[in-house]
Amino acid sequence: MLAIALPSGRLMEECVKLLENSGISFPKEILESRRLSGIIDNKKFLICKPKDVPIYVEYGTADIGMVGKDILLEENTQVYELYDLGIGRCRIVVAIPNSLEPEEIFFRGDIIRVATKYPRIARDFFNRRGISIEILNLSGSIELAPVTGIADVIVDIVSTGRTLKENNLRVWEEIAYSSARLIANRASLHIKADEIEDLLNKLKRG
Repeated sequence: MLAIALPSGRLMEECVKLLENSGISFPKEILESRRLSGIIDNKKFLICKPKDVPIYVEYGTADIGMVGKDILLEENTQVYELYDLGIGRCRIVVAIPNSLEPEEIFFRGDIIRVATKYPRIARDFFNRRGISIEILNLSGSIELAPVTGIADVIVDIVSTGRTLKENNLRVWEEIAYSSARLIANRASLHIKADEIEDLLNKLKRG
C-alpha cells in the first residue's frame, strides 16, 4: 500500500483536483467529514498540516507527499523532490510599507525587525545581504505587523498581491518562487519504486 500525505487548507483542494484529473481516486469521505485518513485503490491518504507533510515523508509514515516549495525551503527536511506539480503557485517576498522607501528601512544601519512565519528563509536572505535583523515569528496575519508598528517589514508568500495592497504594503524583493512539489521518502523510492513511478507518470500525463 502506498501512503500519500496531503496538506490541509487552501492547497488540498488543488491537490485533490490534480489527482482526480490524473485518474487517481481519492477517498471522498475525507472531504465530507473530519477524518484525516482514508484508503482507496490500495492507497492510504493522510491529511496533515502543510509544514508537517515533509516530516511524515522523511520518517516514512508516508511514502510520498504533496507540499509547497516554501515549506521545503523553510523546514529543510531530508526528502527527495520528485516533481513540480505546477499548482499552488506563489512567491516568497520581502514587503515594505508604501509610505517608506527602501533606503529609509534597510540602509540606516539599524537592526530591522522582520515579521514572518518563515524565519529560516528570512534569516538566510538578509544574512546574504549583510543586513542585521530581529525575527518576529508570527503564525498568521503577517501583513498586520508593519501597520501596527510591531515590525518594519515582512517576509511572506504572495499570489495575487491583493492582501499586500489592501494593507498598504508593496513587494521590495522576491526571495523565491514556490509551487507544490511531489516529494518522496528516500527508502520508499527503492522499496516501492514501481508504485511511485506509476503515480508520478499519471500526474505528469494529467
